[in-house]
Amino acid sequence: MVVEITTRTMQAEAEAIADAACILTAGGLVAFPTETVYGLGADATNGAAVARLYAAKGRPRFNPLIVHVADQTAAARLGKFDATASTLAAAFWPGPLTLVLPKTDDCPVAELATAGLETIAVRAPDHPVAHALIETTGRPLVAPSANRSGHVSPTTAAHVAADLGARIDLILDAGPTRVGVESTIVACLSERPVLLRPGGIARAAIEQVLGQPLGEPAPTRADAPQAPGMLASHYAPISRLRLDADMVEPQEALLAFGPGLPPGAAHAVAVLNLSPTGDLVEAAANLFAHLRALDRSGARAIAVMPVPREGLGEAINDRLARAAAPR
Repeated sequence: MVVEITTRTMQAEAEAIADAACILTAGGLVAFPTETVYGLGADATNGAAVARLYAAKGRPRFNPLIVHVADQTAAARLGKFDATASTLAAAFWPGPLTLVLPKTDDCPVAELATAGLETIAVRAPDHPVAHALIETTGRPLVAPSANRSGHVSPTTAAHVAADLGARIDLILDAGPTRVGVESTIVACLSERPVLLRPGGIARAAIEQVLGQPLGEPAPTRADAPQAPGMLASHYAPISRLRLDADMVEPQEALLAFGPGLPPGAAHAVAVLNLSPTGDLVEAAANLFAHLRALDRSGARAIAVMPVPREGLGEAINDRLARAAAPR
């Protein structure tokens, strides 16, 4: 008889958070909610724990991790803040903004977590469970999305369990995440800050605070990304995605957006609408859960209706393009 080993899932209350902190300080792995998606946490200063995290996700070791901290004071022990970075942290932390900064000279984060780069990606999450876990652990935590590398990001504890099973030690469950797409990543490494990845904070909001447009990233090698989430193929379901679909083909499922449906929708294998009213905030929150659900429908492909590119639509389209990229 085969005995299936499963990871414990606990409601994210005080006792469970204390247990999770003990696991993390002992070098274990804990999945926990942030406002964006569920993250897979490990002690960022423990190289062996970080290595175990890469192995659990099947993540390429050249892909750096984001380090999660309680606040800017904690982040300043890891990365060097210039005036621009300080302005962005003051405006958007805690929240779904990651800053890529030069590492401090005595940065305690394991080299593996930064993929050998001289920079570090840091953010202060805006979720009470994440904040409590960081505070209780007393150490910075790396926390990439709690899923198999390249797969659809998890927005519920059940998504984490389905992807990682017994590979991790504990899952803290606090219900669905609020934002639904990962953090926006901005590099503050030169006079002009650069948008490396669109995410939970819209480009326009950041540019308004800065009073200038964000720069675009320079081309880099595929095996040397500057920050997480920059691989060409990422966030991908098993089913093929067909973007900007104006009709549904036979044996396809439909990922819809807005009040109208395209021809062929009535015969789709399954239909889910990111937002029937065309609300981009609602669409972002639903994106990964809907992709996972349609992936289970048995469809040969998923037709995706066009989504506007302004505001959070930029992040949604970024995730869809990477999910549809050749693997």
